[in-house]
Amino acid sequence: MGVYAITGGSSGIGAKTVELLKSQGHEVVNIDLRKCDVEADLSNPEGCQKAVDELHRLHPEGLDGLICCAGVSGACGNLKLIVSLNFFGTIALVKGTFDLLKKKGGTCVVTTSNTISHGAARMDIADLLNNNNDDEQRILNLVSNMDGTNLSVGNSIYVSTKYAVARWMRRHSASYAANGVRINTVAPGNVNTAMTATMSANAKMALNALPIPTKYGKETLMDPEEIASAITFLVSREARGVNGIIMFVDGGTDALLNTEKVY
Repeated sequence: MGVYAITGGSSGIGAKTVELLKSQGHEVVNIDLRKCDVEADLSNPEGCQKAVDELHRLHPEGLDGLICCAGVSGACGNLKLIVSLNFFGTIALVKGTFDLLKKKGGTCVVTTSNTISHGAARMDIADLLNNNNDDEQRILNLVSNMDGTNLSVGNSIYVSTKYAVARWMRRHSASYAANGVRINTVAPGNVNTAMTATMSANAKMALNALPIPTKYGKETLMDPEEIASAITFLVSREARGVNGIIMFVDGGTDALLNTEKVY
């Protein structure tokens, strides 16, 4: 059986992914703020380095997979946290564990969001993240001057980070695969998690405005297991021919909103 590392595995999609992988007999190292195997704050470089170092100590022989689920929503009210955790923390973990994944021909799955196709991203921010990601402090200073209490602003920064992560994955997928490491992205729709449960009334209203075809006629969001099942497929040998894709796992929302897009 394999050895997998996961960020944000203490709740929501991450927790369900841990459960599924363990049920298949795999060993899973959960990196999170609490109730985990490795406690690390991935919103800062020190926390990221701590997680990377601990994974090298625990499994110097390598990893079969890395799954990045840790993140915060646009409704959290902290724009710098959204950028630091959703983008910089994610990229730091992928880069920091590349050598471990390479040792075992492992695979990486990064969680983004189906909102990346809805046109709400600030492309200037996404471009800065992708093209100047060695200058984190400059970008954090920029977003700190924006209104974090405005839900639309928070959402635009959230989508920008997810867009940038997806694009980063696409840019690196060929070179990673050439070195034996597959990397893909899962773009979930609206999921019933602790993050969505604690949203404000306005945030929930915006969330519920997006239809989920597979949930038609039901007042419910998607179940975390629906996303976790896609993630466990992508890290499995059955998906060995899949690399560099953005898999929308949203019950058909993206297809409904973008019926004419085939690529």
